[in-house]
Amino acid sequence: MSLSIYEASVPVFIRMLGNLSTILGKAAAHAEAKSIDQAVLVNARLAPDMFALARQVQIASDSAKGCAARLAGVDVPSYPDEETTLEQLQARIAKTVEFLKAIKPEQLEGSEKRTINLKMRTREVSFSGRDFLLGFAMPNFYFHVTTAYDILRHNGVEVGKMDFLGGV
Repeated sequence: MSLSIYEASVPVFIRMLGNLSTILGKAAAHAEAKSIDQAVLVNARLAPDMFALARQVQIASDSAKGCAARLAGVDVPSYPDEETTLEQLQARIAKTVEFLKAIKPEQLEGSEKRTINLKMRTREVSFSGRDFLLGFAMPNFYFHVTTAYDILRHNGVEVGKMDFLGGV
């Protein structure tokens, strides 16, 4: 049996968002143990021209729910980007996972051939569902999850590769 688009996407998003949630939990514990205002971590960034932690988590959430919705042919849920605490970021991840769990495998059947149109800042691009998932959505999702991890690691949160991978 071949790998389905559903298997390559929804469970992967759910797992990685769970791992990101665990990492954010470690960030909260770190902030408490070191008497660091959580806002310092939420607003931390790796470079002046990069997004802060909060935005990295928001984009990871948007990437996962947007990909699954587009592949399923349903409306992409819109979440306002107003999280300012680790707890609020955790709630956003939970809401995203709840949406993803509502997507059923049969909704993605045949989606590898579905045309996905995206409006970018300067242009519109079209992908097959397969190319959208593998060449755009997954790399974008992993970029932002990895950057969130890196921001926290850079700021002294004791996380490692197994936290990112989720204890395989």
